[in-house]
Amino acid sequence: MRIQVLGPLSAEVNGMSIVPTAGKPRQLLALLAFHPGRVVPVPTLMEEIWGSNSPQSAMTTLQTYILQLRRRLGTAMGPDTPGAAKEVLATRHGGYLLQIPPDAVDVHRYEELVTAGRGAFDRGEDVRASSLFGEALAMWQGSALVDVRLGPVLDIEVMRLEESRLVTVERRIDADLRCGRHTEVLAELTDLIMRHPQHEGLHSQAMVALYRSGRQATALDVYRRLRLRLVEELGVEPSPQMQRLHRAMLTVDPALDVLSGPRGLSTFDLYAA
Repeated sequence: MRIQVLGPLSAEVNGMSIVPTAGKPRQLLALLAFHPGRVVPVPTLMEEIWGSNSPQSAMTTLQTYILQLRRRLGTAMGPDTPGAAKEVLATRHGGYLLQIPPDAVDVHRYEELVTAGRGAFDRGEDVRASSLFGEALAMWQGSALVDVRLGPVLDIEVMRLEESRLVTVERRIDADLRCGRHTEVLAELTDLIMRHPQHEGLHSQAMVALYRSGRQATALDVYRRLRLRLVEELGVEPSPQMQRLHRAMLTVDPALDVLSGPRGLSTFDLYAA
């Protein structure tokens, strides 16, 4: 079985999709996929499907959804494996589990690559870190579970993943900047700061990339527009890191140079206290 949640939900056995068309069984499959080899308690499944308003028939309905998933699974596994569907989508005391290895789900491989990328980044292996982060990000096929209705439990999982995705983009750009690829990331950063207009980390990266590309005035204008937005919309000044980065550009601080700056820091932390 191969399951993908980093984009539209996909689950295949022997090349055949087992994803239900009905909304609630899709939620059930998606939630079980986030916990391969682990029991998901019945109350958690009910909370995802019905929130805090579970009907009196919730347990019976949940069992029906499990049966529907097993039928689709059994059809895909074929007639030569009787009973196998019940072993793969197994009943345990108090819950259900997908009896599959973690690496059958794409999010497991994604998180492995991100962890390896962070290790390489911390060791100053910038080319390898960029490659690992890039490989992890390439696994995404759109927003996580974009075609699945999200209940309260899946909503938390998806928010966690989307935050991880953005942080991974930041770290990959940090690695690229440390490799001297400042001009290569400018177009991407321009798009990112438009989509995340209050994100200081991305703005700091855009400023550094512009500065190293010989566009000091444009880099300073990025800071000016960010400060104006923060003051007008939130009533706050940019963080001390951003203010120190701004002053460093005004004074042409050598630490901003790709060859002179500290190797173990992200761009945003370059001027941390």
